[in-house]
Amino acid sequence: MTADRSQPTRRVVALAALGLAGLLTALGLLLVIAAFTEDSAIESYTGRAEADVVSVSFGRTLVRFQTPDGAVHTPGYGVLYPEALEEGQVVRVEYDQRDPELVRVAGRGASLTVLPVTTAVLIGWVVAGALVWWLRRQGPLLLRPIFPRRIRV
Repeated sequence: MTADRSQPTRRVVALAALGLAGLLTALGLLLVIAAFTEDSAIESYTGRAEADVVSVSFGRTLVRFQTPDGAVHTPGYGVLYPEALEEGQVVRVEYDQRDPELVRVAGRGASLTVLPVTTAVLIGWVVAGALVWWLRRQGPLLLRPIFPRRIRV
């Protein structure tokens, strides 16, 4: 009797795990697309400058740079691809001349996002797959009743 009661719970947990893995995949894909889109915008109207690294934190790295028109910019969202930057460091940056808030470290690009995102998505699917496998060892999940077959007339 206990196995009969746990079957719907196991089914819901399995579907939730697969749904979360799917959501992680979709978010990862959107992140990679956004990175390539931002790089494309920078490459279309590239401006170059020397920037001072103002602040380094877990969520963002702030830089300050001056554009040829004399304006000083400190993008609020931080610099793209800030790996291994330290406060007080001077780095070359590339920015979108139409929107100087969009800035990246020179020589770095969206391809740097592919490996970490792919790794995170792969780990998500491995965890979800292992959970579903473990749940199936406890007994059948009976996912078919949730997705009934269409009867052809």
